[in-house]
Amino acid sequence: MESSVGLRERKKEATRQAVHEATLRLTIEHGFEHVTVEAVADAAGISRRTFSNYFTNKEDALLYGEEQHIGALVLAVRDRPPEEHAWTALRAAVAEFSRRIAPPEREWAVRTQLAMRHPSLLARQLANHAALERDLAEAVASRPGPVAGDVRPMVLAAGFLSSLRIAMRLWIEEDQARGPGAVIDEILDEMGRGFA
Repeated sequence: MESSVGLRERKKEATRQAVHEATLRLTIEHGFEHVTVEAVADAAGISRRTFSNYFTNKEDALLYGEEQHIGALVLAVRDRPPEEHAWTALRAAVAEFSRRIAPPEREWAVRTQLAMRHPSLLARQLANHAALERDLAEAVASRPGPVAGDVRPMVLAAGFLSSLRIAMRLWIEEDQARGPGAVIDEILDEMGRGFA
């Protein structure tokens, strides 16, 4: 029974990933405003109804990869040694996450540029980031430095995520001249002066 549940979950994940990739490809080819759920379903080889079983709309399908990375980043922070100070754990987790996950740089750039141009995507992305901010604040609240129930974990998580957003915007504006990791490190170094 357990192996059939595992196989079913892997198939569901493969379908979600295929729909996400089809949405991203069609968006790059035709522009986000010209992509329909029906076109995505056709490109992914599924029915419109199956699309609805996995995603509410094309925004969710496009940002799915980002949501997966968000979850992985929170887990990376939680997996850091408990004695690490919060900012150190966040820095180490994002460095480890970047090495391990290494999402395609073009996908990062495309998502960031799209969110800046499309209010519906930006709204969805901001909702993702608000959830991440909450989860990160919880993950660092018990670490040395911040005290549970204090506002410092929330400020720390918000500052950290703002740094990542600034780094991604700067990376795009620099026309991706450096790797995103180098830009992230520069911004986190600057932000960390107040948290280290």
